[in-house]
Amino acid sequence: MQGLVTKSTGSWYQVQGPNGQRYDCRIKGKFRIKGLTTTNPVAVGDKVDFELEPEQESGVINKLYDRKNYIIRKSINLSKQAQIIAANLDQAFLVVTLASPRTSLGFIDRFLVTAEAYDIPASLVFNKLDMFSDEGLEILAEYKAIYENLGYPCYQVSALKGTNIPQLIERLRDKITLFSGHSGVGKSSLMNAILPDLELRTMEVSEWSDKGMHTTTFAEMYDLPRGGHIIDTPGIRELGIIDIEQQELSHFFPEMRSRMHDCRFNNCRHINEPGCAVLDALENGEIEPSRYESYLSIYNGNDTRS
Repeated sequence: MQGLVTKSTGSWYQVQGPNGQRYDCRIKGKFRIKGLTTTNPVAVGDKVDFELEPEQESGVINKLYDRKNYIIRKSINLSKQAQIIAANLDQAFLVVTLASPRTSLGFIDRFLVTAEAYDIPASLVFNKLDMFSDEGLEILAEYKAIYENLGYPCYQVSALKGTNIPQLIERLRDKITLFSGHSGVGKSSLMNAILPDLELRTMEVSEWSDKGMHTTTFAEMYDLPRGGHIIDTPGIRELGIIDIEQQELSHFFPEMRSRMHDCRFNNCRHINEPGCAVLDALENGEIEPSRYESYLSIYNGNDTRS
């Protein structure tokens, strides 16, 4: 039977069959992509073939279909290994908070670069609008301006109060959507606001560290009543870029991609070369300094922390 992976717990996977029923399955054999070693060979969103085991309700996955895309990150402690967060996505939403916990511009940029690299349309969801001070609203306006000018849709919501949730739900219809972000930004609360019957567990942000505490421990896909699916994922503390070469990095920054052909040299790194159109745009205020700093950080392979 052909099925869709809807849940990944590490050694077992939940697969939705053609009849809509979900089966617990394990893997038979090894699956690899592009020579990458991954900690999870099968991910939520994967299309697979599976067969039921004799006289049991569990099954065995024996074929993994080619993915149209995926979101991947470098494993925290194993630099040569990667973790596939989810596969075969129509879009990805990064849930962002400006405090409790703070999502840095660098973290946002790393996520957007990864989405660009795998041709996944990305949006930013600014949550906890109910907690914003006047100063916070000013910072939010600055953040939104940076990313909306680059073509990334931005949404302001409060999962707690239900603010602008209907607008978000409309964007989810008939699409497979990944929700990602730091622990504590309110992904599970957003899931509960979108699908009230879920009643996912939520926790307060840790006071001593201002970091979110993991409430989602594995990726899981949920059906939307009006069509489409949403994928909830464990909070990400770090987002290491993997499988992107230095020379192709600028392709995944839209503001660089649109200018790179105007550089004097075809192999311009956009760092210190004469006649660089990107550096000219930066100097003229046409490229946001924080975005360029993110480019340099990723280019130089610097720390992945937020």
